[in-house]
Amino acid sequence: MGIEEEFLLVDPATGQARLDGPAVAAAGHEQTELQRQQVETGTAPHTDLADALADLTGHRARTAALAAERGCGLLALATHPLPTDPVVTPGERYERLVERYGLLAREQLTCGTHVHVEVPDRDEAAAVLDRVRPWTAVLLAVSANSPFWQGEDSGYASFRARVWERWPTAGPTGLFGDAAGYDAAAARLLATGVPLDPGQLYFDARISANQPTVEVRVADVCLHARDAVLLAALTRALVETAAREAADGRAPADVSVAELRAASWRASHDGLGGDLVSPVTLRPARAVEVLGELLDHVAQALRENGDADLVADGLADLARRGTGADWQRATAAQVGPVEMVARAVELTTSS
Repeated sequence: MGIEEEFLLVDPATGQARLDGPAVAAAGHEQTELQRQQVETGTAPHTDLADALADLTGHRARTAALAAERGCGLLALATHPLPTDPVVTPGERYERLVERYGLLAREQLTCGTHVHVEVPDRDEAAAVLDRVRPWTAVLLAVSANSPFWQGEDSGYASFRARVWERWPTAGPTGLFGDAAGYDAAAARLLATGVPLDPGQLYFDARISANQPTVEVRVADVCLHARDAVLLAALTRALVETAAREAADGRAPADVSVAELRAASWRASHDGLGGDLVSPVTLRPARAVEVLGELLDHVAQALRENGDADLVADGLADLARRGTGADWQRATAAQVGPVEMVARAVELTTSS
């Protein structure tokens, strides 16, 4: 599995967003993003969680050091808590996005986590996508880290998810069946002329176009590196469980896209602080109960990977201390949003 993370760049003293994303990305051979206030990093593939955590924290530390050389702080929050005017990164594709989508693209200053899990072939990848669909909203709730938008409390734990779903190709998908079904669905969507290209198929989970992986893209960027690795461990276990179900001939759950969108809305609104839609019953349930359902669902994969204790402890710790969204709200209420951003910069490079 590999982990990609998007970050904001800010002035450490004022908390205001900085425009140094392209320069920091170039210095570290990392990826630029749509807005100049952002930068993206990615780990190498790993099987061991300890190795993944070391790689992730190393990438964060190196990128933070490059940002510091330009007077910037690296910030692992999925939306900027302060009022911000996004500035689009120069480049032909970014300019085409703005020309096509207007304000939607110009306002899109959000940061997510993308987890890649290796699969042997594209038919298995499509089978996995069909079977992880009911669970992706739970991953969103675990990662929720964006309660503020343009200086206001949005009322959501992950407002990034609501902003992101404004893209016409974003969100949950229907059943594909196999690689041919996935390719046919993608071709039909591209034939509408709405997406610019296949890279703009912003599904919650998709078959990677460039790597032999399933790419799960539903999550906020996590404030703590250890939570990002917890998210990756859960994602890998979900993928492996789905692959086993497909091999055993178990049909995917009959869940509509409308139900999945409702579950995503609930997860982005409540995070782990209220109810989620249970992937088992499709009825409201307390978040702690749904986390228990998730652990039960992926228990065999976690045991086989040697991850069971770490994941159980990580979820229990997260349930006790709350998500990044909970931390942001509590800290901003205590010390104000500017100091909250400064403290978040420090936490971004801790484990």
